[in-house]
Amino acid sequence: MRATLMYGAGDVRVEDVPDPKIQQPADAVVRVLRSCICGSDLWPYGSMPSAEHGERMGHEFLGMVEDIGSEVSGLKRGDLVVAPFVWSDNTCDFCREGLHTSCRHGGLWAANGIDGGQGEAVRVPQAQGTLVKLPVTEDSALLPSLLTLSDVLCTGHHCAVTAGVNARTTVTVVGDGAVGLSAVLAAKRLGAERIILMGRHKDRTDLGRDFGATDVVPERGEEGIERVRELTGGDGTHTVLECVGTLPALQMSIGAVRAGGTISRVGAPQYGEVPLGFPEFMNNITLTGGVAPARAYIEELLPDVLEGRIEPGRVFDRTVGLDDVPAGYRAMADREALKVLVQP
Repeated sequence: MRATLMYGAGDVRVEDVPDPKIQQPADAVVRVLRSCICGSDLWPYGSMPSAEHGERMGHEFLGMVEDIGSEVSGLKRGDLVVAPFVWSDNTCDFCREGLHTSCRHGGLWAANGIDGGQGEAVRVPQAQGTLVKLPVTEDSALLPSLLTLSDVLCTGHHCAVTAGVNARTTVTVVGDGAVGLSAVLAAKRLGAERIILMGRHKDRTDLGRDFGATDVVPERGEEGIERVRELTGGDGTHTVLECVGTLPALQMSIGAVRAGGTISRVGAPQYGEVPLGFPEFMNNITLTGGVAPARAYIEELLPDVLEGRIEPGRVFDRTVGLDDVPAGYRAMADREALKVLVQP
């Protein structure tokens, strides 16, 4: 089959790799119908050292079950399924606590011999616990929105949930990428009436307004912090959803949060130390967030997608075939595309 590999910064190739097959009784093989490029894929795309052997890519996909292992129940060939971006057994103590990203028997796609989502098919370990059946056909117009359940929508939702967003909280979202826009959508879904989106790309912030943002702050740094405080009577907002992962984004979040407030960070951190000192201690600032246990949220969010109450698939603004995935990476890295959908 064909699949995406990264050989170094800026060097993405689509090559022939072995076809996936059942290796363990708990496996399934899924033919990929839709996958995508994640903002987190851009970090290695910009900095990965060159290597002789490429690394498989992709952790977001949905598709059709083509084969199942002898110990898999509740799934059959022909089922349409979505896979969260971490596979898990959904039965261990961490999974039962809703922390599937710490599953005792789980792992990551495109690592340790596991296929990546940016390919024609994937061997799925722990298939019964990982895959969620979707009650639609493979030609459904909902596939892009359903694909967001694999990562980006659940990550935005996790950010809002861990921050404690509700109808009584004001919200600042830092970042107008796909995760930030999903966080706006999630905050609106949880009842927030005041949502300030910090972003400077008008096409993206316009979509953010459609998703529920009430204000847009294009300024960055101290200017951006000052603008948020102007909009909130000098206080800042009860919650800040940090959806970028850089130190400047975190610093803006600290500056924009209200005393007693909460910052949730879900952007993959590109820094080693968190600048929370005595002033933040005195203001009782809480820092939370982390990697989203998407599997814990899919069933909760699925009905809203199926019934059209939310349209998270609107974050996809470009579609490519598998052979054009390298161009998709370039488009996202050059800010020519918000999020690229891959249709093998």
